[in-house]
Amino acid sequence: MRTAKPPRLFFLTLTAERRLRRWIAGRGREHGISASAGGVLLYVASHPGASTGEVADAVQASPAGMSGLLARMESAGLITRAPDPADARTIRLALTPAGTEALGVVHGAINELNTRINDGFTPEELETVARWLRHVSTALD
Repeated sequence: MRTAKPPRLFFLTLTAERRLRRWIAGRGREHGISASAGGVLLYVASHPGASTGEVADAVQASPAGMSGLLARMESAGLITRAPDPADARTIRLALTPAGTEALGVVHGAINELNTRINDGFTPEELETVARWLRHVSTALD
């Protein structure tokens, strides 16, 4: 009797992540918003004045990668960077009006994405997937 092979969850997770990033980038392209930039916009919108380090931690980016991304976002007029008045070594971020407008694009894309990827699954099935993904995140810390 042959046992069924378990699903290739590692491969499926990586494939899904790449496709999600491409899909998000496609929706944000005309506004200059990548998946990573969308993450920055979402974080800064809910944490006004966040430091570059806080944002890097939140979106799990390297300091070098975050520096380049923030420079591109600032050049695109989506964010501003300013030294913290209490500690000039710390840079604080804020959304510009264009960044706030771009945030609307991000929210719209996320709503559409969630509708598409959740379609056909029960709330219980989605909770199982969410529980597995949280487990993967914590098991590898």
